[in-house]
Amino acid sequence: MTARRWAAGAALALAAAAAPAATLKATLLLPADDARLERTRLERAFLGHPGGPAGDGLALAIADAQFELDAAGATVAVDTKEAASRDAARTAAAAAEKAGAAALVVDLPSDWTLAVADAVKIPVLNVGDAADRLRGADCRPRLYHLLPSERMRADALAQTLVARKWSQVLLLVGPSPEDRLRAATAQASIKRYGLKLVAERPFKLSADPRERELANPLLLTGNATYDAVWVVDSDGEFGRGLPYRTALPRPVVGDAGLVALAWHAQFERYGAPQVSRRFAKAAKRPMTAQDWAAWMAGKALVGAAVAVPKGPAAAWAKALATGTLDGSKGTALSFRAWDGQLRQTMLLSDGQGVVAQAPIDGLLHPTNVLDTLGADAPEKLCKLAR
Repeated sequence: MTARRWAAGAALALAAAAAPAATLKATLLLPADDARLERTRLERAFLGHPGGPAGDGLALAIADAQFELDAAGATVAVDTKEAASRDAARTAAAAAEKAGAAALVVDLPSDWTLAVADAVKIPVLNVGDAADRLRGADCRPRLYHLLPSERMRADALAQTLVARKWSQVLLLVGPSPEDRLRAATAQASIKRYGLKLVAERPFKLSADPRERELANPLLLTGNATYDAVWVVDSDGEFGRGLPYRTALPRPVVGDAGLVALAWHAQFERYGAPQVSRRFAKAAKRPMTAQDWAAWMAGKALVGAAVAVPKGPAAAWAKALATGTLDGSKGTALSFRAWDGQLRQTMLLSDGQGVVAQAPIDGLLHPTNVLDTLGADAPEKLCKLAR
């Protein structure tokens, strides 16, 4: 009798071990007719702007990990949905969760992203929006950010200016509401790292002859002494013509000149060239920061699937939130518990290559030096417990 019980137990154990792994399903949500991907904008290739659809980076991550997935007996499946409005995005998110999606990957405007996060109870991975409010006042408990925040980009620039002793900064700010918000973030980073703001001046590209002074780099940068010009230009058109046209022969940083990015296709360390080459071969274009963020979202999904091949969704969500990721930047990356932001190294690029990295050498932090970039835990900008 005992032998029969042992045999029956062994058979059950073998059957459980042989049970097929569940498929981790995810849905990529994109805006229909995305203005950022309009042909003439893509042709300009503004630094810091997307170069193509987020699905390219996501697909590369899953293709890269196929051997690892096969070895673990795990599967990741991603489908793509487009939404023409915030309400449509919310409806698509709810439908995806109902259909069995364990996670959502979103490249949407801020308000759409929040509507999606509020409509579901599964992880939402933001790969396209750098807005600080998504990590602060409007944070959500299951909302994770692969793209660096605006504050992380500003802190990376400020650290670089400190390292080069370019301490006096002239700030040029564009006319859009987004520019004004980002200018406030730049000012906070300038203050945080002890730089001096010499002046803040508005610029505006306009065909109105009465406003032509607002678009003249020589006039905008004259009558002041500074070590660097920091330009905040979300559109990108003014900033690209600013370097080498300032009244004083000084470097331009911000949205032109030297730009803080999550990724650049010419980064040459930590296996990055191989990543960029694989992406260029698959997508027929250079890999941008947004592509890297989507690639990292795919790696996060793969990591969760490999860690818990059989699921369920709650186990995948926990593995995703607590795992570490290799972003080919030389250090292990992980999500911050207080705001869902992926802590990461930033790359400083002039468009031709990577000039520097942040955090800068010698900078100290009580727990993780990567947390010198962006909102740190003691600031408590996100009030929700995770």
